[in-house]
Amino acid sequence: MFEEFSSGYYLGRLYVQPSEREEAVMRRDEHERINEQLYTSGEGIERLDSPLVMKVDQRHVAVHGDEGVPEGTLALPERLLDDTRIRNPPTLKEVLLAKADRADQLLRYQETTPGVGT
Repeated sequence: MFEEFSSGYYLGRLYVQPSEREEAVMRRDEHERINEQLYTSGEGIERLDSPLVMKVDQRHVAVHGDEGVPEGTLALPERLLDDTRIRNPPTLKEVLLAKADRADQLLRYQETTPGVGT
């Protein structure tokens, strides 16, 4: 689903569609699989529900897992979708997935500066 792109990101393609939820979500089993493959170290007990950090156009979003999302889909809240160049969703779109160290950095920054990057 995602392949190596740069030192900080993987590249993938997902259908991007609007959501009434307050947070960005993708199918839970896909979320956990990506989390396990790309974000865990393989040492000890690790969480598979940590948010993935994806970049859609110029916006970073923390992505959570949800049962009600179709496979291969990223569901964005309307307020976030409005900030992208997507005009006729659902649209197949290239998205960047931050690598683990970059994702940690972005999530820490978001904790100290709420509203930035979401």
